Amino acid sequence: MTFASIDPTTGRRCATHRKHRASEIELSLKRATAAQRVWRDTPIDRRTQVLRRLGRELLAARDDLAPLATTEMGKPLTQARAEVEKCALLCAYYADQGPRILADDHPPGAPAHTRVTFEPLGTVLAIMPWNFPFWQVVRAAVPVLIGGNAVLLKPAATVVGCTLALERIFARAGLPPGVFQLLLADNAAIARVLADPRVHGVTLTGSTVAGKKVAALAGAAMKPGVFELGGSDPAIVLADADLPRAAEICAQSRLLNSGQSCVCAKRFLVERSVLPAFERLLVARMAARRMGDPADPATEVGPLARADLRATLHAQVKRSVSRGARVLRGGAPAPGQGFFYPPTVLTDVRPGMPAFDEELFGPVAAIVPVRDAAEAVRLANATPYGLAATVFTRNAIRARRLAREIEAGAVFVNDFVRSAPELPFGGVKQSGHGRELGPWGARAFVNVKTVWGA
Repeated sequence: MTFASIDPTTGRRCATHRKHRASEIELSLKRATAAQRVWRDTPIDRRTQVLRRLGRELLAARDDLAPLATTEMGKPLTQARAEVEKCALLCAYYADQGPRILADDHPPGAPAHTRVTFEPLGTVLAIMPWNFPFWQVVRAAVPVLIGGNAVLLKPAATVVGCTLALERIFARAGLPPGVFQLLLADNAAIARVLADPRVHGVTLTGSTVAGKKVAALAGAAMKPGVFELGGSDPAIVLADADLPRAAEICAQSRLLNSGQSCVCAKRFLVERSVLPAFERLLVARMAARRMGDPADPATEVGPLARADLRATLHAQVKRSVSRGARVLRGGAPAPGQGFFYPPTVLTDVRPGMPAFDEELFGPVAAIVPVRDAAEAVRLANATPYGLAATVFTRNAIRARRLAREIEAGAVFVNDFVRSAPELPFGGVKQSGHGRELGPWGARAFVNVKTVWGA
């Protein structure tokens, strides 16, 4: 049995990778258990040295890594390079802040002779997606590693080449053998790994459907988990917004990674008094983005990663139009080879349409007319998702109030949603639970232990 990588620019197979046998998975579990004991006892200042080397190795390899993502999932080359560079920043953050984050703590008001320690749990299973094949892995693994844990990584089947390259870089950085390993396995094998007592937690980034299945398995085994799942992020555009800036940021957010991001803005809730002007501005900015060969550094929008993803997106667009949405731009797959879908703008979107109710994982913007800010917040929250949101207004006081009313893990004001190493990242409702990044990420898979009298 094999995993296949398909070049989405051409539709042709570019690589195959053999799945691991049960005996190989068992050997990986044994190695992880033994290696984690060594890593656990490695002083944290030594762990930070490894992370610093990892960041340097990633930067040195970015020109080799970026084309792998372009070939395996169609990421525009410039964005792929930026993704690797962001991974290096994350390594530097935890190298700088890890010792402070994981130092013994004395909570306010606690007795003088008590302290709280943060000790590694053991081995963590990381189940990662294809859309950010470097960032998602590093974002999940590095906070787990700084805490003294080992990582078993189950990559997406279509980007195995990217993760094999990462595994080599982690080794070059000086991690003890076995602390970071790939598992090329199907879902049934991964379920058995999660149930194994030698695995102590799971982190997953992916669809809500996948998250629910893995969370159920983790719950049955009484193992902690962090789940970063789907999103249908709202962007509220109020009448007092700087419309040209809002339209530019909305286009940038919607087309990041060719629209294949959980935190891309997807639903644009626009006050009716400025609706026509915003529609014109957003269409112009979506049209200005260059779609084409992702290996060309000038390309801003590449193909979708798989043929089935494009088919699903187009079906959502067609069903939305059949229920009353209007197409202002795009709305059909691009002709020719590859899995291209042009930047598309729909308007008159409302609840009951796929463009409102479902996650659109591709370059389609859904404009939802609203009467006022109150209706905008109500419709922003009228979704099973709760990952992130954006508010565009010149009124800082109102923005602060609306940010508290929106049900999401993050709210950005007059800017596009993105993750940062220093800040917690994650969602609520069907977008998952737990937090990555910052102190929260480093403490997600540790034993928070009370020590009294010593």
